[in-house]
Order: sequence, then structure tokens, then C-alpha cells
Amino acid sequence: VKGCGFEPGLFSCFGVLLLTTHVLYGEANTNTSVVVQKDAQFDITYLDTVTSENQTIYAFNHTVSKNKTEGVRVSVELLSERPNGPVLFVVRQKQAVLSFQVPLILRGLYQRKYQYTQVGRTLCQPPTLALSEMQFFYVDVSTLSTSGVHYQLRVSRVESFTLQTDKKFTFNATPSQPQFFKYVFPDGEDTVIVKVNSQKNFPCSVMSIQDIQCPVYDLDNNVAFIGMYQTMTKTGAITVQRKDFPSNSFYVVVVVKTEDEACGGPLKFYSLLPDELLDAGNRSKTLDVVVSPAINSNVYIMGVLFCLGIFLSFYILTFLVACIENKRCFVCVCRFVGKGLSPASPYEYGSFGELISFALSLSERPLDVVGRCRQESLSSVEEDDYDTLADIDSDKNIVRTKKYLCVSDLARKDKRVLNKKYQIYFWNIATIAVFYALPVIQLVITYQTVVNVTGNQDICYYNFLCAHPLGALSSFNNILSNLGYVMLGLLFLLIVLQRDILHNRALMRNDTPALECGIPKHFGLFYAMGTALMMEGLLSACYHVCPNYTNFQFDTSFMYMIAGLCMLKLYQKRHPDINASAYSAYACLAAVIFFSVLGVVFGKGNTAFWVVFSVIHIVATMLLSTQLYYVGRWRLDSGILRRILYVIYTDCIRQCSGPMYIDRMVLLVMGNIVNWSLAAYGLIKRPNDFASYLLAIAICNLLLYFAFYIIMKLRSGERVLFLALVCILFTAVVWGFALFFFFQGLSTWQKTPAESREHNRDCILLSFFDDHDIWHFLSSIAMFGSFLVLLTMDDDLDTIQREKIYVF
Repeated sequence: VKGCGFEPGLFSCFGVLLLTTHVLYGEANTNTSVVVQKDAQFDITYLDTVTSENQTIYAFNHTVSKNKTEGVRVSVELLSERPNGPVLFVVRQKQAVLSFQVPLILRGLYQRKYQYTQVGRTLCQPPTLALSEMQFFYVDVSTLSTSGVHYQLRVSRVESFTLQTDKKFTFNATPSQPQFFKYVFPDGEDTVIVKVNSQKNFPCSVMSIQDIQCPVYDLDNNVAFIGMYQTMTKTGAITVQRKDFPSNSFYVVVVVKTEDEACGGPLKFYSLLPDELLDAGNRSKTLDVVVSPAINSNVYIMGVLFCLGIFLSFYILTFLVACIENKRCFVCVCRFVGKGLSPASPYEYGSFGELISFALSLSERPLDVVGRCRQESLSSVEEDDYDTLADIDSDKNIVRTKKYLCVSDLARKDKRVLNKKYQIYFWNIATIAVFYALPVIQLVITYQTVVNVTGNQDICYYNFLCAHPLGALSSFNNILSNLGYVMLGLLFLLIVLQRDILHNRALMRNDTPALECGIPKHFGLFYAMGTALMMEGLLSACYHVCPNYTNFQFDTSFMYMIAGLCMLKLYQKRHPDINASAYSAYACLAAVIFFSVLGVVFGKGNTAFWVVFSVIHIVATMLLSTQLYYVGRWRLDSGILRRILYVIYTDCIRQCSGPMYIDRMVLLVMGNIVNWSLAAYGLIKRPNDFASYLLAIAICNLLLYFAFYIIMKLRSGERVLFLALVCILFTAVVWGFALFFFFQGLSTWQKTPAESREHNRDCILLSFFDDHDIWHFLSSIAMFGSFLVLLTMDDDLDTIQREKIYVF
């Protein structure tokens, strides 16, 4: 032992190891197996037999060049039908080792096992420093089966192993015969898009982008270990940036999965034990791969400038309209002053004439009076501090039972109290926005980080054919296109602020039109609407950082709020004293969002949920109808059923009398028909996108109420001014185009990520924006126009006494 250079203790360890090996493998393996080495050549098929007593080594050599990469593929097929054991193939290269067994066992869902007797693997190509060198690699074939196992071996070169820019290459792949190719960034190209397409949906596949290194993870059970990857049926696309690959090159790996559940295929139930082997079947798939250059920095700059230019033009247009309107009103003021009339004569509300009238009135009033008025207007007044209407308890029911109500009948409370009441809408929504937005931003940053770290492209539902990354963001264009909501929301707030300031100045100088004419001016809801529009842009941008099933409510929450606030504003115009408080309104909106989340999580195929929701929908519709018809003169208590029966008896049985408020009844009947129909549709069809279904309910009710308001306004002898009419027509046209692009459906989180990618499309605007970005542009403009309609539609009443303005 010492003569051989071994220490006695070390020799004892080797003895234990040899003894253990002898016990484990038995007497049959004590015999020395015969090793046969053969010089082999490319593109020749070798038919041979292997047993536990012989091992075959095939020696190959080829020339490796630094400037040229050639792929080498090893294809093996097992010819024996039921071998006693698998055959192990080990490919030894200069800097890598690849091993696999045949039959190859791959696991699927629930640990189901599939075996493949045909295996094809491409060898990774580590870079070489020399310009050209001869390299050897060996294919070792061995088995522990005592009986001979027949196999077939073929080693060949891969044509078009290095992909060329804008050149399509077609190939076949199976779960046991994956394919991968190399792409080298050309000079001057920093970003490319790798597109893989197939003519048929199934079998399900995975495309992966991996760095140039060995080993290459190209099997279903390890393809997700490194790099970027995504499942696909017909279409897959990944944007690759040079900065992520130090070698300026990468592998495009395509693997066919053993099962189709990941791509939305049928989930079959197998009553099989995990140890049973299943027939893999024919899972061959033909695919095309093409690598195209992505957009450069100039396109990014043009996209940003285009987006800013569109919405800044609205600021310029608003400024020009204001200047033209002020100039017209200034001429009117000069004419009235020249005729000896007071400049406080009724001009269009919010015009430049108000500023002149305010300046003249200040010169005629003592400074202490002006200061006292300002102090009173800014004093803190709460609705519960004192009773603003002395006879409200004894007189309001008498007033509100008149057959034809006027705005003066429902605008009797102190203006300062109502201003405070409606300002709460703005402060509440501002508070909600802060506490809602901060965790949302934190969450989507986490989502984006997970995508970047894991490389799992199935987490986010992008339009991968038009997703332009910038920094850590995977789809910058979808985020940028939401800028319009923020900019136009801010512009609307500025317009409302200007009107608010001029109205307050008119009140301070006791102008009769401001005090006694027109719809009472309360701007709290308008401020809340502008804030909601800005928050919709922020939260929609957060949603598009990583759009998926779990955060879709970020994109819809403030849509519900906008629809609710618009309906409340329409109702407030003619019912300022009895409009809902901010607390009850936001509580109802919170309930809507709560049901939206429940519907997204539990609504799919859940009969109990749809039954409960439909019942709640119908009951809420009936309660709201009662509230609107009786103008708040009813109570929901234990005597409600007795009162309902009494009304039915007196109005329907005892004598058949028509409704007292026929116009309101027509609106409510139509509203109930629409809502009952929507509830029935949801209960029968059970749409997968519950959030959009709920939003459709809100929009339908808003449009119905708006149409009723316009019709009743014209029936009452009122008119729509030119500016308001232009806003209505412009908004209707823009909404039509916006909805067209919305329904293009470039992705959908109701399906699997692979199925969603089937709807992906190329950019259609400036090679930077897709259909959904155009929806963002147009919908933000349409919402801004809708807000302007609500702001200006009753400007024709600013010179009409409130006793002559009807309530409807």
C-alpha cells in the first residue's frame, strides 16, 4: 500500500467504497465491461447494440471558428421495444457535458409521466478565443440492462444555426427534441424583437431567451430556470436588449411542452397512479422564428412629443376660446356702459364682463363691507351647526309634493352650507386617491421587479408585438398614453377654478344673476370629477406596468367613481338641497368596487354569486327608483310594506289613477327595463369579464339619465348654447372612435397568457402606439369633453329666475 503512495487510512476508505459498490450493483457488475471507441463522422447513422458488459464511445472532431458558429445536433432513437433499463448517452465536449437517457421520462401536471424513445439535443457552443481550432467531442453510450438494447445514433450539423436579421427560419420541435438557435447583435442594433409563430394552436410550446452559456436549458422541466420565457400557442414575441447580454448574443430556445394545460388546453382527468407511464402521442409542432430590429431612440422621442403635443393643444385651444369669449363680452360691456346701463346686467356667466363689473362694484362699496363679505364667505360653516331652513320640517313635504317643482323649491338651504357639503366630495376623493395610489404603486413596482428578475413573461398580459421597454418598464408606450387623463383632468380643474373664482366675486358684489338666476353653482363635484380623471390616468398607468388578472381593479375603480360622480352632478343640478352626501355616495361606490373584486375572483362559473348579485342589482334599482320618484320623501323602515300595499290599494284598486309625476315615471320605467335586462343577461350569460360588465351597467344608466335630462331640458323650453352643443357633438364622435379601438382586444387576462398572445398586434401609430394606446388617447379626450358638457349645458339659464326653471 505504501509502495503505491496510499496511506493506510485512505486505503481503508477506498475499500469501504468498493465493498458498497459491490453490494449495491450485485455480482453481475463485478465483471469489467468492454469499452469500444469508434471514430465517427457527421451525417452518418450508426445502428448498434449496448449491454451492461460493453460500452461504446463515438469520437467526433470538427473545426471551430471564432467568426463562425455551427450547430451540432445529436439524434437518438431506441429500437428495442421494451428494454430492461434505459440507455444513458453522455456527450463530452471541451467545456461542457450533456447527458440524457432514452427512453426520456418527462413529467407533466400532477406528476404524470410520459416517455419518449426518440431524443434530439443540440450541443451548446462555448466561445473560442482562437481564430480556428480543431475540437473533439465524444458520445458515450452505456446501460445497466443485461440484455442487448438496440439504438440508432446520428450526429449532424444544424443548418441556419445562427439566425439572420429579418430572415425567417422554419423548424420542427417535440418535447424530447427541442431546438435552439443563436443570434448575434449586429453593429448599431441595441434592441430586437424575437417572434415565433405557428400555424396551429397545440401542442403548447415555450420560447425562451438565454445567454450564451452551457448548459442550455432546453427541456420542459428546466426551460424556466434562466433567461426570459413565455408560453405560446400560435404567437410568441419577446423584446431583447443588448445591455442584458454581455456577449452581444443570445440563444432562442423553443420547447414543446408535454401537456397543453398551460396554454388553455383541455384539462383531462386521469385516474392513474403517478408511477404509470403515459403515451406521449404525436406532439410535433412546426414553427417559424424571425428576429426583427426594434425601434430606435428617435421613435421614442417622437412618441413622447406626439403625446405631449396632442394634450397641450387642448390647453392652447381652451386659452383661445377664453380670449375670444372674453373679447366678445368686453364689447358687450362697453355697449351697455355707453348706453348708461349697469355692467351688472345679465351677461353669460363666467365671462370677462364679470371681472369688469366686479372692479366697478368695488370702487362704489366701502372697503370694510368688502372685507366683511370675504370673511363671511371664507368662514367655517358646517351643515349641522344650525338649521339653515327654519320651516324645513313642516314645509318641505308640502313644497315637494307640488306637481311641477322649480329649482327654487329645492335650492332653499344656505349656499355656504351646501358649498361645504359638496366640497367634501373633493377632499374625500383626494384622500382616497392618496391612500389608494401609494400601495398600488408599490405593488406594481414589485410586479415589474419579479418579471425582470425571474424572466417569466407570463405574469403580465402585454401586447408583446408592440411593447416598447424603457429602463425597468417593459411596456413604456402603454404607460405614456395615459398622460392624457392627467393633463386633461388638470385642465378641467383649472377651468372649474376659474368659474368658481368669478362666481364668488359675483356673490361678493351681490349680483342679482348670481344670487337668484340659473342653476345654483356648486363646484365641489366638478373638482372631484377632475381629480378622479387624473387618478384614472395614474392608476391606469400603474395597471399597464404589469396588466393581469389580480390588479385589473386598479384600472376600473376610478371609472366607477367617474360614472357615479357624473350621475350625481346631473341630479344635483336640479336637486341641490336633497342630493346625496359625500359619505353615502362614496360608501355606495365602495360597495360597487367590492362587488367588482368579488366578481373577478369568484364570478366565473359561480351560479350562487350571480344569483345573489342579480337580486341585489334589482333591489337596488327599485330602491333608487323610489328615491328619485318621491324626491326623497320616503323612509325604509318596518312600515314600508304596509305603505306599499296602501298605495297599490288606493291608486290601482280603489281608483285607477295615473302617476302624478309622469316624466319621472317614464325615466324610471325605462331605467328599470334596462337594469332588469342587464341583470338577466348577467345571470344567463355570466360574462367572464365581470369588471367590464359592472362598468357597462354604470355607463348605461349614465347615458340613459343624460338623454332624459337633455330631452326634458328641450321640452321645458330651454335651449343648448352653441359651445355646449359643440361639446356634445364632439364628445359623441370621439366616444364612437374610442369604443372602436377599445373593442379590438389586443390582450385578455380572462384567458391563459398563451391564448392572450394570439390577440397581439403590431403598432399602428408612429410604430410606437397600438390600438389600446389610441383608446387611451380618445377616451381621455372624450371624458374631458363629457365633463365640459356637464359644466356648460345649463349656461343658457344664467339669466333665468330659478322660479321659472323646472325640476326633472
